[in-house]
Amino acid sequence: MHNPTTTAPPWYRELGARRWKAFFAAWLGYVLDGFDFVLITLVLTEIAHDFHLSTVESASLVSAAFITRWLGGAVLGAVGDRFGRKYSMIFSILLYTLGTLACGFAWNYTSLFAARLAIGMGMAGEYGASATYVLESWPARMRNKASGFLISGYSVGTVMAAEAYKIVVPNLGWRWMFYIGLVPIVIALWVRRALPEADEWQEQVADRCARPNPFRPLFRTSGLAAVNVVLAALATVSLFCVFTSNAGGLTLPLSVVAGLCLAAFAVQLGGRRWLLYLSLMVTIFVAFMYSWPIQALLPTYLKTQLHYSTGQVTDVLFYAGFGTVAGCWLAGFLGDWIGTVKAYAFTLLASLIFVYPVFATHDNLPLLGVLLFVLQALSFGISSLLPRYIGGHFPTESRAAGLGFTYNVGALGGAVAPVLGARLADGMKLGTALAVLTAVGTVVVVALVGFDVPGRLQRLVTPGEVRDHLAAEPSPDAAGSTAGAQAARG
Repeated sequence: MHNPTTTAPPWYRELGARRWKAFFAAWLGYVLDGFDFVLITLVLTEIAHDFHLSTVESASLVSAAFITRWLGGAVLGAVGDRFGRKYSMIFSILLYTLGTLACGFAWNYTSLFAARLAIGMGMAGEYGASATYVLESWPARMRNKASGFLISGYSVGTVMAAEAYKIVVPNLGWRWMFYIGLVPIVIALWVRRALPEADEWQEQVADRCARPNPFRPLFRTSGLAAVNVVLAALATVSLFCVFTSNAGGLTLPLSVVAGLCLAAFAVQLGGRRWLLYLSLMVTIFVAFMYSWPIQALLPTYLKTQLHYSTGQVTDVLFYAGFGTVAGCWLAGFLGDWIGTVKAYAFTLLASLIFVYPVFATHDNLPLLGVLLFVLQALSFGISSLLPRYIGGHFPTESRAAGLGFTYNVGALGGAVAPVLGARLADGMKLGTALAVLTAVGTVVVVALVGFDVPGRLQRLVTPGEVRDHLAAEPSPDAAGSTAGAQAARG
């Protein structure tokens, strides 16, 4: 007989082996992503010494990966919407891994900068493809966990990179950090070889033969296509000049040109939802401004201002990295409990308590490590809900391109943050500059996300706009149809 008091299985058993396998593959991609991307911040002082770079030039190497992110996010996101999340993930990991290998062979500042451009494109595609893949594979009531757990892989990768730095650089030099970044690609590609497609995309796009073309608005006519090609080139060249310090006195005008070009793409791609695209881009830009000063320049701060040794820097980064991992896990549970927006805003507010103590602690490494653990958990860790927050604004057929484009245009805040932090440090201590940027950016993001400004603005234009496209459960037979489709393909 049926027992009405029988309790439901734990959430982790409810997912099943197939979903966990798919999640692990995407998570592993994020681990490699974090490992490859953070290498430049760890060896920045060694590279600056060998290539005789200024502080601003060194910081621009971190920024370089953000310059092409908008293009990588848009192109690889469109691939994900049209051909499937799985293929976009594979293309992305190949691109950023080859870019990492090229960094190891760089012979000067320009060649290293160019390799970082490739990493940026691949990382952008990885973020959008893996995030949409996992979000669309998990039940709606667990999608904050899906987002938080997935992004934790990035932080695990950064911790692994910090540990490798302590062993590799003193014995083999900084180039070998980039060489070993190539090794795990074999594991990731093997795991992804038999990956099932995301349930929701399979059901709503592939099985209906409704393959979208997110770039269609940009190429409606030959004249419009030519104009948009020129705009793409103009945006890329402008950003390149700005972040390689080749703009001279034209930094501000070129920044405005790049911003207008990207805004023009947002208006065309968004159609009636152009205001949503623009406001999401601004929100994410500010989110990077509060989180990336510390991510990019913390090793430099520890080495130059606090005069920590290589081993001490690694220890501090270890605390910070695992604080972010813990924050990602916390974000997942908290988001599913009280909602994405409330979890994000309240946790960010709590993080403000720890900004000043982190940069006021100098000679007490354990205390600094604990404070950074908590700060990173409450600030950078809670950012793991961004895929869930952004993805909810887009329907399935345009989610990868929409998330990929808006997130990675906004990610230019990560390019501005380290350069701005370095420039502010010319008039104040680097630690003070990082604290100011973190605190101000946090307050602004709390307001933008806490009141869901992007969604509210769009609903003024289109009152019937769906508030959260990811809140609805996939149809009960989605998983079965996906499995059947995979089996039919052999």
